[in-house]
Amino acid sequence: MSRILRSYFFWTYERGSFHYDVMVTLILAFIFLTPRIWNYGDRPQAEKLAPGSVLVKTAGPGDLVYEIPAAQIRGSGSLDSQLQQNVESISGAVVIDRYEAVKEPHGKISVYRVWAHR
Repeated sequence: MSRILRSYFFWTYERGSFHYDVMVTLILAFIFLTPRIWNYGDRPQAEKLAPGSVLVKTAGPGDLVYEIPAAQIRGSGSLDSQLQQNVESISGAVVIDRYEAVKEPHGKISVYRVWAHR
C-alpha cells in the first residue's frame, strides 16, 4: 500500500494505466466538487467608479439608468437641473423619469441613480 501511495505522490504511473486514470479522476473531482463543498469566500466586487465617471446601464429599449457620483453634483441650481445637465452631457437630450439618492451604510449619499429615456 505504501508503494502505491508513493507512486501516486511522485506520479510514476504510465499514461493510460488504471492508476493514472484514478489520479486524474481525483484531481478533477477536487477541482469541480470543492467549490460546492468549501466556501472560499469569493464574491463579485461592487462596481467602483473612478472619480468623475458616470456609469450608464440599459434598462430596456430606449431606457437608460445613470449612476452619477454625488461629488459631481455641487454648485448652484436645483438638484433636478444639475442631474439633467450631467445626463445630457453624456447622452444628449433625454427625459428624466425619476431619480433616487443611494446612500452608504453610514448615511452619506454616494451616488444618484437617474432613470431616463429618449
